[in-house]
Amino acid sequence: MKHTQIILVTGASSGFGKVIATQLAAQGHTVYGSSRKAVSDNPDFKMLQLDITDPASVSNAISTILAEEGRIDVLVNNAGMGISGAIELTTEDEIQRQMNTNFIGAVRMCAAVLPSMREAGQGRIINISSIAGVLAVPYQAFYSASKFAIEGYSEALYQEVKPFGIQVCVVEPGDFRTGFTAQRQMNEATLSHSQYGEHFTRTMQNVEQSENNGCHPEKLGRAVCKLVNKRRPAFRTKVGPWEQVFFARIKPMLPFCLTDWLIRKFY
Repeated sequence: MKHTQIILVTGASSGFGKVIATQLAAQGHTVYGSSRKAVSDNPDFKMLQLDITDPASVSNAISTILAEEGRIDVLVNNAGMGISGAIELTTEDEIQRQMNTNFIGAVRMCAAVLPSMREAGQGRIINISSIAGVLAVPYQAFYSASKFAIEGYSEALYQEVKPFGIQVCVVEPGDFRTGFTAQRQMNEATLSHSQYGEHFTRTMQNVEQSENNGCHPEKLGRAVCKLVNKRRPAFRTKVGPWEQVFFARIKPMLPFCLTDWLIRKFY
């Protein structure tokens, strides 16, 4: 791929997306960030208003970049959100919002960039998944489900588009210190529930403490930059606290009773 690339990073107004876009721009790439709400341009890269849950918004943003640059070399599917709560108490609206943003939104973005990438005979799609996409997290079942879905989708996509010169990568972050923790939405019924409430509150306190003590997002940014710049990037990249990365790597080799005990002990 060309040294100077045209790159679109979704969810770039803060957190992972902003760090990734800033680091890629610093390397000399032409970077477009996107945000669901209208924001002024970042001094390091261009910003577009793009709601990944809205097909018309996605189409308009992709058309804008293609009109200005003539191509999109790399898509970084980073935009996402989290809703926490007990499975049985999570509303259908919450489930749909979670899946439509984290999974269907990423699928929608891929579908939008693939035609121009196929025509160019090259391209790279980097889907930001999560350690929670290989380790189911209690009280975040639908967040985990959305990331498990990204994992399976990306494996199939990898096979389908490889003959066209398009590469697909998955990045699985562990705990990082970002605004995602404060922005996570809580299911009100779970918080006030007579049986779930206390355990849910304690579990989420542990989750948030781990996230607040997690890695700096620049570590994730560097990992994504390597995937953008490598000629033959790895399909799957785990990045985060070493113990989480190690556990995620050995999980397939461990008996379920042991992984269950370890996850319960951690949370």
